Amino acid sequence: MQYPATHLVVMGVAGSGKSTLAAALSQQLGWACAEADEFHPAANIAKMSQGVPLQDEDRWPWLEEIRDWMTAQAAGGESTVLTCSALKRGYRELLSSADGRVVFLHLDGGAELISQRMQGREGHFMPPTLLPSQLATLEPLTPKELDAGSLRLDISPAPEELVAAVVQALNLPAGQAPRAS
Repeated sequence: MQYPATHLVVMGVAGSGKSTLAAALSQQLGWACAEADEFHPAANIAKMSQGVPLQDEDRWPWLEEIRDWMTAQAAGGESTVLTCSALKRGYRELLSSADGRVVFLHLDGGAELISQRMQGREGHFMPPTLLPSQLATLEPLTPKELDAGSLRLDISPAPEELVAAVVQALNLPAGQAPRAS
């Protein structure tokens, strides 16, 4: 099945492995990769660095910027892999309005494992103290989102196993980005 440009949005709470999986998918598929964190304005980063959770009014402009980037990539016929927490259905609806096929890959795991991962990483502005607020905000993928092709992935397997599962489940040709018609 040939699709227009496809956007794989690797979603989940901080520390779930979004960056690791996105980089591995990007390498396997040969698609452009972007970190949603790079789209945050300085004010958002400052808040999170101080342990202050973002509110919806902080997130909407950030999400619109991400959607617009995906649309620009699709206009050039490019498929993408993107990390984005996409914690709420409303956020995913906004991102889904990007041109092309948008598929969410929800990395799901227990709070204890995710907290351990967060404590082991260095140089990231999101402190482990914000994990409870992210878990409280998270709205899992709905049956409608799952029926549309989005996937819930247990974070326990190695990244290469998750990549293989995604490529197989979505019938993606490794090394060939679907082109816009």
